[in-house]
Amino acid sequence: MQTLDELIASAPIFAGLAPEHLALIAGCASNARFDAGEYLFREGAAAERFFLIRHGAVSLEVDAPGRGALVIETLHQGDVAGWSWLFEPYRWELDARAREPAAVVAFDGLCLRGKCEIDHELGYQLMRRFAASLTERLQATRMQLLDVYGHARAD
Repeated sequence: MQTLDELIASAPIFAGLAPEHLALIAGCASNARFDAGEYLFREGAAAERFFLIRHGAVSLEVDAPGRGALVIETLHQGDVAGWSWLFEPYRWELDARAREPAAVVAFDGLCLRGKCEIDHELGYQLMRRFAASLTERLQATRMQLLDVYGHARAD
């Protein structure tokens, strides 16, 4: 069984971080579990945490009036759910729901933002990594939009 420190160090988003930065991050982390159908976060709520998925699957969803929840992307082991904790106004832009029982490492965003204010190199490294994750997620969303609307004609 891996320790929390080992789980964090082996996560792709934290790959290559200095040991002292990994220790700071681990100080803001705890294990959590979500049952199938349970929300990790809801659109519009305060973004106080983010999650590293250890096991299970988590869907990122947007509520479409008249259509219900639309799945934007499904995340799995090693993926991170949530970046709104890092950017003002610190509110979730999407819902995240466990598709099946999920074990995650939950990170306290306020704790990490405070550590980033003190250690700007840590802040830079996290911003760099989360920006890359955000770019990947936007590309995936773009591909889904092309799939859904690719055959529609522009007027």
